[in-house]
Amino acid sequence: MRAQEFLAEHGIEPKTEINAKKETHAESQAMALAATVSEIYSAKGKKVVHLNLNRDKPGHDEIKKVLLGPTGNLRAPTLRVGKTLLVGFNSETYEDVFGV
Repeated sequence: MRAQEFLAEHGIEPKTEINAKKETHAESQAMALAATVSEIYSAKGKKVVHLNLNRDKPGHDEIKKVLLGPTGNLRAPTLRVGKTLLVGFNSETYEDVFGV
């Protein structure tokens, strides 16, 4: 909800929206999504983990740890902004990535 509120407040319209309660993305789908980006920002509470996939070359387990929740599915909310993947919600990170 906070991610949706942030996007609406800043006039940002998502191209595609998937309801994570109705359509889950398992590990293989999450890893395939990660393969299409160069950076991942993963927020859990106030903690944000930043992975630069090109420079740091994190391993499969490290990427999996920031993408998947306890159910083994892709955490929500997840947004793809160009070559950047935002997992979880952190207002400061969203502001930086969206330039608002």
